[in-house]
Amino acid sequence: MRFAVIDTETNYNDEVMSIGVVIAEGDTKKEIASRYYIISPEYEVGGTYSNALYDVPDDKTMTMSREKVIKDIKALFKKKSIDYIFAYDAFTDYKNLPELADYKWVDIMKIAAYRQYNKFIPKQTECLRTGRLKKGYTVEGVLNMMIENYKETHNSYFDASDERRIVELLNLDMAQYESAVIN
Repeated sequence: MRFAVIDTETNYNDEVMSIGVVIAEGDTKKEIASRYYIISPEYEVGGTYSNALYDVPDDKTMTMSREKVIKDIKALFKKKSIDYIFAYDAFTDYKNLPELADYKWVDIMKIAAYRQYNKFIPKQTECLRTGRLKKGYTVEGVLNMMIENYKETHNSYFDASDERRIVELLNLDMAQYESAVIN
């Protein structure tokens, strides 16, 4: 089973201005394909992270309308046999991309923020009775437990890649993510 990881960034009008997509193999969690979309004209409005829009290599970047982006993503997913979309704090990206609601959306945070799934959570770290971290369970917080000196870029391409890395480092069987499906 392959899966896709998606991250979005929005402009000042809360419209999606960029989408990062990383496709990975289910068994190894290794990247096999990726794309980065800058959505026109939405990106022209500007946003908190507009300065990070162009940090991605040109061969990964496409600037086009939202309609064309969604069409391209669906074609890529069909070609790569994708049924599952993973995202960190997935409700936000799911809400931002209603055109992709037919896929099964998995919230990485519902796994990565829990001691029973994440062996990288230090023993002295405070957790709720459920095992969830009390604080610090953002992408940046979790990756800093897994690797040293990680800093989130707020570029949707690199953020999707980093979120895939969390799944890879957790190294869990894909069936364990069924409990994190949000739709």
